[in-house]
Amino acid sequence: MKFLFLICASDNAPIDDTRTTAVATAPAERDVDDWVTDHDKAGRRLFGERLESQTAVETVRVRDGKLLVTDGPFAESKEYIAGIDVIDCGSADEARQIAAEHPMAHHHGIEIRPFWNGE
Repeated sequence: MKFLFLICASDNAPIDDTRTTAVATAPAERDVDDWVTDHDKAGRRLFGERLESQTAVETVRVRDGKLLVTDGPFAESKEYIAGIDVIDCGSADEARQIAAEHPMAHHHGIEIRPFWNGE
């Protein structure tokens, strides 16, 4: 099963922008680079990337055959999407465990969304 992890950050939680990692406050927390390396080697992480901007540049919609482009995101939120990871694992429970190991989960949040399986 494939899952999308949306790494959701907020302005009031610490992020070390120079290393793209969460600021460690406990020895149990690992560097994001270590998490990525471990899950890449295990074949569970298929793709992932940090996003450049805290907000969307544009939102594109087509209504009645007309292109509508608006600046920024449509939804207002105190959180922003800081990055994504695509994970391949056996179950939603396993995806939850993998997300819990992600250093960003210690200060921010990770939304887990399953990919459409066609059923």
